[in-house]
Amino acid sequence: MRRLFLLLLAPTALAAQAVDLTRYRVVDLTHAFNRKTLYWPTATTGFSLEQLAYGPTPGGWFYSSYAYAAPEHGGTHLDAPIHFAKDGLTADRIPVDQFIGPAVVLDVTAQAARKPDYRLTRADVLAWEKANGAIPRGAIVVLRTGWSVRWPDAKGYLGDNTPGDASRLHFPSYGEDAARLLVTERRVTALGADVASIDYGASKDFIVHQVAARAGVLGLENLANVGVLPLKGATVIALPMKIEGGSGGPLRAIALVPR
Repeated sequence: MRRLFLLLLAPTALAAQAVDLTRYRVVDLTHAFNRKTLYWPTATTGFSLEQLAYGPTPGGWFYSSYAYAAPEHGGTHLDAPIHFAKDGLTADRIPVDQFIGPAVVLDVTAQAARKPDYRLTRADVLAWEKANGAIPRGAIVVLRTGWSVRWPDAKGYLGDNTPGDASRLHFPSYGEDAARLLVTERRVTALGADVASIDYGASKDFIVHQVAARAGVLGLENLANVGVLPLKGATVIALPMKIEGGSGGPLRAIALVPR
């Protein structure tokens, strides 16, 4: 029997609980990192993988090794609070339990199909709660826009593919009022999305990043396969690279969906 031992933060103590993985479908929420990985247009470098060794050794065994390099903010990745808050936590200082939480999926695929610059509204969140119940404190919110099917086509996914220019981007994401509701009233742990940013593409002030970062709420961007997640009931585990002093980093995110 496959089991996963998770550390679950209980009200009074930190307890280890075994999860029987045969009772869950494990969904990979991560785009593979490769030469096609999309980065913010102003990034001066992308993903690089250099082969250091590959093949038989003098001792007779096979051996392979690579060196890689990449900006923090590209592909499926974490935005740590310090990304938009001077005194926010860096990637290595975020409590590990903040990377695990019940998933709340807010679906705006229909709205985004009509309006690429669509922003999640407070009314959207309240309508979700009316149909599904209150969003629990500590939830990891996942915004489903349908945009991940466009990956890794830069123009289709970002709305523009001009190198070095982020002024003409168009894609949906969170709106300010919805973000304030989720962050300050519902006290969620993270805002995730299947787009390149938790702010919509045409944003000039990145207000959702500011609201989230000041409250210590994480950003999980460029998530994959969110279309198969239920609106509630799944658990997200989003573990980033632990970069000391980092403002973010590559993320391996999964969801446990009850069968």
